[in-house]
Amino acid sequence: MAHLEPWLAVGVLLSTAATDAVYVMFNAAVSSQRRLPAATWSSVWYLLSAFAVISYTKNWVYVCFAAVGSWIGAYVSMTVLRRAKGPRGPEAVSS
Repeated sequence: MAHLEPWLAVGVLLSTAATDAVYVMFNAAVSSQRRLPAATWSSVWYLLSAFAVISYTKNWVYVCFAAVGSWIGAYVSMTVLRRAKGPRGPEAVSS
């Protein structure tokens, strides 16, 4: 049986719990088509899920690039969804 590092196990447990909580917040922001919160939650979600990646790559710098890419991807996706749905608010009401 492999050696178990208790602090690493606790870190994995906590990061997984936090990742799932952030995932729920991300989905709520996407469902309500809020671009900035969706992009921000997406970035936080990626940072938390990168815990395992750091263990494999031993280089955290790539995780920063991935988080920024995640933020951009979510923001652009929400912008496209918003445009596809059409204008919102009082100016969208036709007489």
